[in-house]
Amino acid sequence: MPVHGKGVFALRRIEGGERLLEYKGEVTTWREAVRRHQRHGVDGHTFFFGLSNGYVIDGSRGGNSARWLNHACAANCEAVEDVGRVFIEAVRDIEAGDELFIGYQLAVDDPSDERVRQLYACWCGATSMLAAAG
Repeated sequence: MPVHGKGVFALRRIEGGERLLEYKGEVTTWREAVRRHQRHGVDGHTFFFGLSNGYVIDGSRGGNSARWLNHACAANCEAVEDVGRVFIEAVRDIEAGDELFIGYQLAVDDPSDERVRQLYACWCGATSMLAAAG
């Protein structure tokens, strides 16, 4: 059972260091991504992946299964940016059937807004849960 939403699971044993998939979606500006998100309502799911060039990949538009990766404070995968593309790589060996996780590094504009904090709360269950990640 996934931690939150759909989740992504290993179909076979994965070796640490393996590149698993690319995070796909429409590349757009943060302004446009936030505008779309506000227009369609906040439901606790965001599919944005910020790029070092200031743009964002919007996985809700033309995205793939990578958008369903959940957050974990002790993630077994990491996101690696390579020339404007984002790849998910295993940071350690993962067994078949295990859920794949990344650390979201999610920033919330107003961390004192309890409603927003609950929407993006960490569900991983780690004792060192990050506030405002999820």
